Amino acid sequence: MPNVTMYCTAVCPYCTMAEKLLNKKGVTEINKIRIDLDPSKKDEMVARTGRRTVPQIYIDDFHVGGFDDMSALDVEGKLEPLLAK
Repeated sequence: MPNVTMYCTAVCPYCTMAEKLLNKKGVTEINKIRIDLDPSKKDEMVARTGRRTVPQIYIDDFHVGGFDDMSALDVEGKLEPLLAK
């Protein structure tokens, strides 16, 4: 199973939906980086992704993007191959 990292906050509904989709795909461990608890992590996220919104999801070193991006990959059948590595 690949390493899944998600920049998130406690009150983000898209973060919750992303976690549920990943769980449905068999991902049991997600490295959650809470940008609401550590403001320096938000700066890290913006520098790493170029985006200011959460969630921002990585599968290993591949930047998936946000929930909508991951959902689109799932619809296209491209999410499971990323998770099968």
